Amino acid sequence: MRLAEGQVAVVTGAASGIGRAMARRFAAEGLKVVLADVEEAALRKAADELTADGADVLGHVVDVSDRDSVRQLADAAYETYGAVHVLCNNAGVGSGAEGRMWEHEPNDWKWAFAVNVWGVFHGVQAFVPRMIAGGGPGHVVNTSSGDGGIAPLPTASVYAVTKAAVVTMTESLYAHLKAEGADVGASVLFPGPHMLRTGLWESHRNRPERYAKERPRRTPYRGLDQWEAAMKAAGHEVAFTPVEEVAEHVVDGIRAGRFWLLPASEHSDRQIRARAQSMLDRADPSYLERFILD
Repeated sequence: MRLAEGQVAVVTGAASGIGRAMARRFAAEGLKVVLADVEEAALRKAADELTADGADVLGHVVDVSDRDSVRQLADAAYETYGAVHVLCNNAGVGSGAEGRMWEHEPNDWKWAFAVNVWGVFHGVQAFVPRMIAGGGPGHVVNTSSGDGGIAPLPTASVYAVTKAAVVTMTESLYAHLKAEGADVGASVLFPGPHMLRTGLWESHRNRPERYAKERPRRTPYRGLDQWEAAMKAAGHEVAFTPVEEVAEHVVDGIRAGRFWLLPASEHSDRQIRARAQSMLDRADPSYLERFILD
């Protein structure tokens, strides 16, 4: 898809991290940008900064887990700009789950699925029919994660399961768009290949009461800075991928019409091959053995 000045991009989770970087990158291409986020103050700051840089911006508070809220976002985008050409279903949360899967609180799963899976589905339902009806070119980018889409991460199983669901949902969306003959493409984004400095580690700050934890955490919420310090103290090197690189990868992928927005990484390639070979061999998942040592 050719990105052109005057087109419109909608980005959820746009107040920080990857979403904010994508919004800024689209604005640099001359697109009008709809910034959507559940965190009102941070959203206002991000929108004001882009506006000060000369971008045409609409900020809209949205709870992607709520179908009506996402529909209201779509209504606002179309009422303001008349069209949407790029949709980035990017909002996501961690779960706060602790211990083994059978020890998890149901609300940890409910909250993660409500945002990471239902949020993407709500975005597809609210925007894609209108994008198809518009007749022009369009593209949908759904944010997954290497934790779920490349190799599952048992130590973050709830998050990994939701992100694996995003991969399959996007594959289905791609097939449905092709069957429809629509001029709308679809991509699944795997940010990386290294850790990213985003607000995902502090997802609990926006956790709604309806998904509140049922018992106190056994360990305190640990932010990214605490985790990084602990890794370095243990002698491990920590590498980070700038969110700006992820945004650049998204823009390049949309232009090229790529489905798999997966940065080149030998580490990721090894994981993909190991998982695929295990399936072909009908063998035990040896690529998970490094997690069994704890």
